[in-house]
Amino acid sequence: MHAPNLDFRNTNTLWGSVLVETLARLGVQQAVISPGSRSTPLTIAFARHPCFEAIPVLDERSAAFFALGLARHGRPVVLLCTSGTAGANYFPAVIEAQESGVPLLVITADRPPEMRDCASGQTIDQQKLFGGHVNFCHELAVPAATLPLLAYLRQTVGHACERTLAPTPGPVHLNAPFRDPLPPVADESAQGLVAALAGEFFTHLDQPMPVASGTPPWRRPATARGLIVAGPAAPTDAPAYVAKVLGLSRTLGWPVVADVLSPLRHHAAAGDNLVTAYDAILRNPALSRDLAPQAVLCLGGWPTSKTLRGWLATTGAEILLVAPGTANRDALHGRTRQIAVPVESLTVTGERGDDDSYLRQWRATEAAARRALDRALADETSMFEGKAAWLLARHLPEETPVFVASSMPVRDAEYFWPVTGRRHRFFFNRGANGIDGTLSTALGVAHGADRPAVLLTGDLALLHDTNGLLLRPKLRGALTVVLINNRGGGIFEHLPVAAFDPPFEEFFATPQEADFAQLCSAYGVEHVLVRDWNHFTELVSTLPGNGVRVLEVQTDRKRDAAQRKRLFATVAAGLGPVNS
Repeated sequence: MHAPNLDFRNTNTLWGSVLVETLARLGVQQAVISPGSRSTPLTIAFARHPCFEAIPVLDERSAAFFALGLARHGRPVVLLCTSGTAGANYFPAVIEAQESGVPLLVITADRPPEMRDCASGQTIDQQKLFGGHVNFCHELAVPAATLPLLAYLRQTVGHACERTLAPTPGPVHLNAPFRDPLPPVADESAQGLVAALAGEFFTHLDQPMPVASGTPPWRRPATARGLIVAGPAAPTDAPAYVAKVLGLSRTLGWPVVADVLSPLRHHAAAGDNLVTAYDAILRNPALSRDLAPQAVLCLGGWPTSKTLRGWLATTGAEILLVAPGTANRDALHGRTRQIAVPVESLTVTGERGDDDSYLRQWRATEAAARRALDRALADETSMFEGKAAWLLARHLPEETPVFVASSMPVRDAEYFWPVTGRRHRFFFNRGANGIDGTLSTALGVAHGADRPAVLLTGDLALLHDTNGLLLRPKLRGALTVVLINNRGGGIFEHLPVAAFDPPFEEFFATPQEADFAQLCSAYGVEHVLVRDWNHFTELVSTLPGNGVRVLEVQTDRKRDAAQRKRLFATVAAGLGPVNS
């Protein structure tokens, strides 16, 4: 490992450099920094450390989601801001990190205790600022140039970093008070520690943490009518995850209902016992009864589909939910037991029976539904927004990182994205299911990625985060934004409240009249208005290697809502009965 990169110019510079050196030894490599004064000692320490990429981002809310996107690749990322309300702007991203298990280390600089509760400027109560939405929180001591306190700092920061990853990944908050002087004004306060910190002060951090192993096996239920539900997942090793789930399917003899946000749809092959057209299938009342399972193995969490979740809740099946961490993941409140282990660690015992009729029923029904959906979308010539996801599945370059926004984009992807085996890597903010920070998170995913990335988003989600476009000059990589512009909130057209207008259109659909070409021009971003589906296919088949590009697909919100309903009704009605 490198020699310690420490700054002995004064007490604050030494404190900041010990904190940053500790993180570097633990493998942290990126820090997203919101500009400000009170955080100066830490900002300078991150900026001067050779192992860190320090990225300044003006808007704190955008900065937080950009850091979230970076951290979605599985490595902890630091998020740093000054005192006052700056940290409050991080809150939505912190909540998303907690709900979706993303390792984020949030450091909020603060004024020292004697400057609080006395009308001192840019000072608020930052104690436990994020409440219960973090894995761990701690206020660091006010910097002091003593070996015992620097050892405390090293240990506490190391513990905080580890808590971003274990026992469950998530955010951690450190509040860091500083007294003046904040800039690196040289004095003699830290010089006496040069020798003490030059030896083995950090070397123990260079050793990898031990990993616990061994999980008790699960005994398979004595039924052939079992269903594996593969919910949203973003494993660091997607092929290994897919191989594990397909192995479970073969061992159990059960079909796999695969959410579009699971790597199953993108790393497996058609015919691997995978079911993707379940939203259409389960709208056929006879089929939904005939295909009801007696046992369900849910991996990670429930899929996006409300139709699927509602159906599962009515089956009365016994459920085993497998997910790391101890949080209750079963919003269905079914007959559920939960095993707090990674999916990759699950082992199964017990003999598989000879009856594979239930598996064959699912496979036949999936094949019929998939053919009907694909035929309808292939014949569709109007700018039906659901077709954008269907075409992306077929024409994006292999292994493209794809970020899918919440609301209608993720649902259209779930409805229409088939099994492709093209190894697309899906990213998403589905912990809290909000549209907060969509663009900034996607830019974080794209930053430093080995391939150009794509964001599929609606117009309101993009407008909610337009300051993310300020990141364009700092982006190392490329992001193509597929913008579905239906001039409002399309998801609300599918809710019962749509029948009540007024106030539906103004207060729920929230129509907008933004000129996206002019908006992109203001930020120096390329904008292309898609003419038709042939034009769209050309644009997404080859992606630019750097910069940000917006492809605007203009659609009709109300027409497309009606068309989805007709399409599902037609496909469901055309599916034949299943012989049980």
